[in-house]
Amino acid sequence: MTESKAMILGCSGKSLTRDEIRFYRNECPWGFILFARNISETEQVRDLVDSLRDCIGRPDALVFVDQEGGRVQRLRPPLAPNYPSGAALGALWRDDHDVGARAAWLMARLLAFDLLRYGITADCLPVLDVPIDGASDVIGARAYGREPRAVIELGRALAEGLMSGGVLPVMKHIPGHGRALADTHLELPTVNASMSDLQRHDFAPFRELNHLPMAMTAHVVYSAIDPKNPATTSGKVIDEIIRREIGFDGLLISDDTSMKALSGDFPTKAASILAAGCDLVLHCNGVFEEMVGIASRNKGLEGKSLQRAERALTYIKNRDAADETEIRAEFATYFEAVA
Repeated sequence: MTESKAMILGCSGKSLTRDEIRFYRNECPWGFILFARNISETEQVRDLVDSLRDCIGRPDALVFVDQEGGRVQRLRPPLAPNYPSGAALGALWRDDHDVGARAAWLMARLLAFDLLRYGITADCLPVLDVPIDGASDVIGARAYGREPRAVIELGRALAEGLMSGGVLPVMKHIPGHGRALADTHLELPTVNASMSDLQRHDFAPFRELNHLPMAMTAHVVYSAIDPKNPATTSGKVIDEIIRREIGFDGLLISDDTSMKALSGDFPTKAASILAAGCDLVLHCNGVFEEMVGIASRNKGLEGKSLQRAERALTYIKNRDAADETEIRAEFATYFEAVA
């Protein structure tokens, strides 16, 4: 089996092109990610997932998706129900903490049922960002609240619900996207908060949940730590903040390299991300030439990064014995999922 490269890649459409098949076989990404453009109906999604794994000869290769609920949800009816936003979970939690946490666990357990039907084994959830007033709406209603406790409790429940169902969680966007005043899909934001404010507010959810297997970085500059580089390409943020201050020693994945927040060509982005200390480079949009650029400056997954990747896979527990019909019925007492 070819050694996996330190990257997670998307694909262009609903089935693989000959060029993509050849490229994945030669370059052997560690995992893949799906978006709405890759999804139409049940058998098509299953076939695509199987094809991706077949290309690299790894039936256990993770296939990721952003299935948060609310506006960020790649599988939609009839493939999966629509689910409430993070803000809706937060509103329930503020009325009754136990009820809110239970609803979050139930929702994540249902997401796991949904995703495993298609062979999708990792969900880019929970969102652990804590927004402030005036922040970009790129997080907005995706957040569970505007204070760390809500985010910690609901984030924990969501992660545990996914893992109970055999799906791996990816917490995002470490070390915190909630203060960003710009949308990182379009530009690079700078956060000027003091270190003490960041520690108290932004870092707290990640610190509390630092035992989780995977995290995705923020394309955000924190001027109090590294005024020149966003977290994704900042060795200082990754070493001093993510690894030491927050205490996260899991698998660290960059946010999407095709977002406009990162400058430079794709080979340069890939090299900078890995040099800073990320374990894996994420590229989502499926543009073939960009993926070739990412692969050209990538390397085999090795050393601590390989150990973290192998350890992450061990978090896929044996699925619990939960009954899907019963879980859906209980969840509907809090939120009526749209069939």
